[in-house]
Amino acid sequence: MKGSPTTKSRSRIRVFLVDDHPVVRDGVRSYLLNHSIAIVGEASDAQECLRKVKKAAPEVIVLDVNLPAIDGGELARRLRKLVPNVMLIAFSIHSSEEYVLKMARCGVQGYVTKDEPAIELLQAIKHVAAGGLHFPAGMTDALLAPPKDDAAAPGGAALTGRELEVLALIAEGSSNKGIAAKLGISVRTAETHRENLSHKLHISTVAGLTKYAINHGLTVL
Repeated sequence: MKGSPTTKSRSRIRVFLVDDHPVVRDGVRSYLLNHSIAIVGEASDAQECLRKVKKAAPEVIVLDVNLPAIDGGELARRLRKLVPNVMLIAFSIHSSEEYVLKMARCGVQGYVTKDEPAIELLQAIKHVAAGGLHFPAGMTDALLAPPKDDAAAPGGAALTGRELEVLALIAEGSSNKGIAAKLGISVRTAETHRENLSHKLHISTVAGLTKYAINHGLTVL
């Protein structure tokens, strides 16, 4: 039996757009709507986004890096606290590694440049909505490289209290399912916290995360 239109609508990925250029928003909105993405809200700057985003309840926020007053990096940091389970994609005219690394450290799960074909943004939205990461090819090593200062305190990496709890449980050998059960969260949320830890600490392996947790006294192991 085929799903009803309501069911199909609910299955669409819910996206919120943040860009100070109406022409850009118009183009992105039109393209995404034509590819079964639901646009649940828009904003022209960070302040408007922060006012609207909770009520809009998006799954993914696509945000410009160069915004007036509060830039995309600072907006990403604030959104990580305000709506921690929402995925973030930086949408930028800048393709340099410097900008990609900056936004990754601010907590985005994806980075797409505005000169790429529109399908790249669509693929990024689908990828991060499914719990994955989507960054420019060739930058994996830079994104996942160990931190230069291995002695940096967890607070220096701007980890949240919940992320510290997840990090400690990873170090103790807990799976995503085990973490979810112990903290009373969904498995998807546990996976998201793990992804965010890898981003913020630039450590891609369980062994590396475990070593970091032990070195910083986050586990008794």
